[in-house]
Amino acid sequence: MSTHEIRPLLDTPMLLGECPLWHPDEAALYWIDIAAKEVHRYHPASAYHRVWSLPSEPGCIVRCEDSSLLVAMRSGLAFLDTNDATLTKLADAPYDPSCARFNDGRCDAAGRMWAGTLYDPRDRPGGSLFCVERGTIRDVGKPVTVSNGVAFSIDNRTLYHTDTTTHQITAYEFDLASGHIGQGRPFKQFSTDKSNNYGGRPDGAAVDSEDAYWCAMYEGARILRLAPSGEVLLEIPLPVKCPTMVAFGGPDLKTLYVTSARYNRSQDELHRYPLSGCILTLEVEVPGREEYSYRR
Repeated sequence: MSTHEIRPLLDTPMLLGECPLWHPDEAALYWIDIAAKEVHRYHPASAYHRVWSLPSEPGCIVRCEDSSLLVAMRSGLAFLDTNDATLTKLADAPYDPSCARFNDGRCDAAGRMWAGTLYDPRDRPGGSLFCVERGTIRDVGKPVTVSNGVAFSIDNRTLYHTDTTTHQITAYEFDLASGHIGQGRPFKQFSTDKSNNYGGRPDGAAVDSEDAYWCAMYEGARILRLAPSGEVLLEIPLPVKCPTMVAFGGPDLKTLYVTSARYNRSQDELHRYPLSGCILTLEVEVPGREEYSYRR
């Protein structure tokens, strides 16, 4: 276990902060508040904070090669122009939005967006993983209940994908040229026993410049750094019970941003973890990697 100086980025907490995304050209951090139906941007150098309201809950965002973001919402996919705040529809949701929504996602090195879904009733693996390529959406057939943790190895030969409900991260063979997902292997299985020193369940993630997989542990009040073998290399305790995702930012990509949740959490938990919902920042030794952009 390691100790780091951890501080909130802003004083105001989110309801359900998710999908932190560093934009290197703007030197700014973007993220979403799912429950509030918002996209946020914060520019550390100027301390300027901007918010865009959305018509539906966002699950993830990726940057595009222009000044826009591609937003995966419950209702479908749309481009958000961050200059004039206009939304341009790309596609309707490829599922029934009355019982599912998009959740975690990111782009691969070929400019495809990979976005998973969660199934609201949580009683079966009714979610999946989708690939968005040049405006076309395809279901890649990886059933889960709550999709999370999408990330890629440095050599682009492994796609990581988490089913938060089963507490399992799977590593799939991946072909970047075709976007084909091959055989999967268990990467990390966490205990589901909440009565015995429960460490949380795996949520959003990112891969650093040494090919290690960083994972937010929801209800575990910690983040983990895992080797490609699945071995725990580092554990960092957090002042929030429910971290949701991590992202590397700053000029050297050594600032780790961690989103968190306070939505639907108990008053007792919020009293014990008053920073719940805040975006946390800390400095790490190993830099991350720049996120890829969506190619239209």
